[in-house]
Amino acid sequence: MDNETVNDPESAREGEVLVVGAPQGFLQKMVTPHHSLFVDEPKSVGGTDAGPTPYDLILGALGACTSMTLRLYADRKGIPLEEVRVRLRFSRIHALDCAQCETKEGKIDHIDREIEVTGPLTEAQRQRLLEMADRCPVHRTLQSKIDITTRLA
Repeated sequence: MDNETVNDPESAREGEVLVVGAPQGFLQKMVTPHHSLFVDEPKSVGGTDAGPTPYDLILGALGACTSMTLRLYADRKGIPLEEVRVRLRFSRIHALDCAQCETKEGKIDHIDREIEVTGPLTEAQRQRLLEMADRCPVHRTLQSKIDITTRLA
């Protein structure tokens, strides 16, 4: 995508994300007040694979927020955390296969999150960091009921 393909916006306003699509295909330009990146679909589904998929962005947001939350907590509590790695996978599973889910019919969205923490940590510190992972703001948002209002500009 270039400036001739999609009008290059100056930037998004503070606190917003602007997404501008190409005239054809799936390629999108995502713009924040200070950054931009391309979002696309894999070639296998008709995209050009020029950027992460929308679901990659969701997983990336959860992984980054998890890692940042653990770093912030460890720094505040003086825990000798050296590195955090968060590996995430998205799938749709049968509701019956989800022991902790209220819904038992159809399929539900599922994210597997595996967290690796390194450093001279006690088992108690490792467990506390695992508990803190569920407190990251993006995790809380994804687990909450979200109200999305859509209107034409």
